[in-house]
Amino acid sequence: MILQYVKKIFSFITCLLILAPQFTLGQDVISIDGIDCDIHGSAHQERPEYRLNEYKNRYNFPTKSDYVTSITLNDLISSGNDEQFPIDKAVILTGYVFNVKMGGVETCNCKTTDPAYRDTHIELTPDDQHTGPEYRVIVEVTPRIRAILAAKGIDWSTETLKETLIGHKVKISGWLFYDAEHKGQAFATNPSNEKDWRATCWEIHPITYIKVIN
Repeated sequence: MILQYVKKIFSFITCLLILAPQFTLGQDVISIDGIDCDIHGSAHQERPEYRLNEYKNRYNFPTKSDYVTSITLNDLISSGNDEQFPIDKAVILTGYVFNVKMGGVETCNCKTTDPAYRDTHIELTPDDQHTGPEYRVIVEVTPRIRAILAAKGIDWSTETLKETLIGHKVKISGWLFYDAEHKGQAFATNPSNEKDWRATCWEIHPITYIKVIN
């Protein structure tokens, strides 16, 4: 009886040791270019992006209670109000992938130029007939989520997402985020700018689920 109990305890501890690396993936601090990069990235504490980077670098996956199912892609496209939606909630959107490209050099990723640690920008539109910049909602894959999924054998690298998503209808879910840095480049907030390249400052950032549905 005692021997069986000891075996059960040993088995339980062994399982914990096997699973432990999964629990540490995508934590608050990751190594980028050999430097520890926390969820604030390289932003200075007095800068607005210091707090915003916490939201960009979320690595927890939404639970059922986190989702707001009433918010649609068209709702985001037309919104120029930074308080219209809650950035601590998640959504599920269906749309057409117009383009996939590497994100810029940003403080949230400690200004790395390494493609493996830069965000992936996916330009989501209502359908293949409405793909102009006034319809494009930016949804983003982040290094922390990419690493968690890579450990499960799922490749969300920018190159793979380009090959598998462009030109397809998809279902995408993840956390809501309002990227106020792009107010001057979005139709919803600055429609007079001829160089606008996005519909709105509202994003899904980070994405936690992608499925091709056509």
